[in-house]
Amino acid sequence: MERVWVGIGSNMLNPQQQVDRAIWSISKLPMTRLVNFSSYYRSLPLGDKNQPDFLNAIIILDTNLSPKSLLSHMQYIERKQGRIRSLNSLIWQPRTLDLDILLFGKYFIYTPELTIPHHGMLNREFVLYPLMALDNNLIFPDGRVITDIVKTVPKNGLDFWKE
Repeated sequence: MERVWVGIGSNMLNPQQQVDRAIWSISKLPMTRLVNFSSYYRSLPLGDKNQPDFLNAIIILDTNLSPKSLLSHMQYIERKQGRIRSLNSLIWQPRTLDLDILLFGKYFIYTPELTIPHHGMLNREFVLYPLMALDNNLIFPDGRVITDIVKTVPKNGLDFWKE
C-alpha cells in the first residue's frame, strides 16, 4: 500500500457539506483506507478575489490503487458533486469541489494529466499548514522537511473554518 495525501477545497454550494461528502466518498474507494484528515481551514481565494473564501482540508489515505486509477476516482467524485471541467475553464475559479493528489508515496510522476508532487503545493498555505498539522515530521520526496518549508510561507489569512 502507498501513503497518499489529498487536498480538498470548496467554495460553492455549502462548502462544508461538499467536503464532508467528498471525504465520505473517498473513504469508500476500493483498495483504499482513510487514515486521517485535517481540521477544516478557511483560505482566501487565489486569482479572482471576487469569490467566496475556500474551505480546505487534507486527507491521508493508504491505497493499492495506481495513481492513474486514484485520479479517475477523484475526478468522478468531483463530477458527482457538480464540478465542471472544460477546456475554457479558468484556473482559480469558484468550484463545488477540488480534489488534488498532493503526494503519492515517495513518487515523482509527470504525465499530461497528473503531476506529483502537486505543482505549487509548496507555496500554498492552505496545503502546507494542514499537512504540518497532520504530520510535522513529513518529508517530501525531494528530502525537504515540512517544518522548514512552512517557515517560508506566510499564512495569508488562513484560519480554522468556523461555520
